[in-house]
Amino acid sequence: MDDICSDFEEIPENLHIQPYMFEPPVRSNRNVNTQESSEESEDEICNDEKIDRRRNTIWCECGICEVMETRTECICCAEIPVIDELRESSDLECITQHRTFIDNCLNARVLEVSLYDFIQREGPLDDNETTNETYRHIAYRRFVLWIWHRLGRRNRKVLPACVVTTIRRTFPSEDYTGFQAHCIEP
Repeated sequence: MDDICSDFEEIPENLHIQPYMFEPPVRSNRNVNTQESSEESEDEICNDEKIDRRRNTIWCECGICEVMETRTECICCAEIPVIDELRESSDLECITQHRTFIDNCLNARVLEVSLYDFIQREGPLDDNETTNETYRHIAYRRFVLWIWHRLGRRNRKVLPACVVTTIRRTFPSEDYTGFQAHCIEP
């Protein structure tokens, strides 16, 4: 013990060692001294906002997404945390490959049973409404029920483009509405 204390006594008094004194300084990505570097760091921060997701599918991580009509709808299943966790825990590239999605959102017999429940709660369907349009609507609702359990009125989530694309391919029609943030109530 005396040997250790004797080592400390040899340190000059004018040397004041502080915690983290010898650690390299943290470098900031922003260098406000030069215009070029500030523009680069601004591009890094706003890069996602400047990209028009409607021009390509670079933003898609699962490989299934297609460009949608609005930027809001151009979102991949890997970008929504609750869906991404489910996708990764099942070791799948895309949530549309999940057995629960296939069985509950793409199976016409399952959707038919949900249709009867929907009619019982909401009333009869419009005569002009096609079967595929109805099945698509119910498939979207079943997906929401599976992922978020229940949302309710005016609480809407954007479905991933891969989910919408897969459901549209399974139940095609001429017209698609797309995501509507707020519905006008009568």
